[in-house]
Amino acid sequence: MDFNRTRRRFMGAAGVSTALWLSGSDQARSQQARGKETPVKGGGTGEEEEEVSANEDLMREHGVLDRVLLVYEEALRRLDGRQDFPPAAVGGGARVIRRFIEDYHEKLEEDHLFPRFEKARKLTQLVFTLRVQHQAGRRLTDTIERQATAAALKDDADRQRLAGALRSFIRMYRPHAAHEDTVLFPAFRGVVTPNEYDALGEQFEKKEHQLFGEGGFGAVLDEVVGLEKALGIDDLSRFTPA
Repeated sequence: MDFNRTRRRFMGAAGVSTALWLSGSDQARSQQARGKETPVKGGGTGEEEEEVSANEDLMREHGVLDRVLLVYEEALRRLDGRQDFPPAAVGGGARVIRRFIEDYHEKLEEDHLFPRFEKARKLTQLVFTLRVQHQAGRRLTDTIERQATAAALKDDADRQRLAGALRSFIRMYRPHAAHEDTVLFPAFRGVVTPNEYDALGEQFEKKEHQLFGEGGFGAVLDEVVGLEKALGIDDLSRFTPA
């Protein structure tokens, strides 16, 4: 009886192991057939980019905005301290804001998010304020790009105009992005169907590649990193308090 019991236990364990091995083999074959490694969007080593949701796409784009704001803050610090800095870093930041934030990211919000909230009569006051701030931001970007030149930085009045525009842009967009991340975007799922939400994520991704090439988000982020390096603020550890 001991022999039979041991034999049954051995066969049961072998059956479980075989099933697990076959399951793992099926998964491996399925993954190989799809031609995927572990995909990473924005400069990863995978053969394909991972799929991201509409909200995740929008919030990562806010990350790019935040890093341009760091460039603006460093330029403003030097303006206030009457220190020199490469004006091309600020002008480059304004061009990233124009192309990636205003003409792409905010256009997605204005075309696909805001109308759905307005139709559902939800967060309408917030949406109204966000629309107004988009327009104000574009005017400030005009000023920043115009004043971020070597010639303008030699004139005290022009330096003050640039500093004022940078200060206003930073002051508005910090709370602007924070309210979108914590109020608008989380509520977005409530005004669309699950299928519509998934389709929008794919639509946003396709538009990103059309405008910025296969590198998409990663290529724009690399551009911002270059601006950070020009100002010497690319090392995160320098922001750690002593």
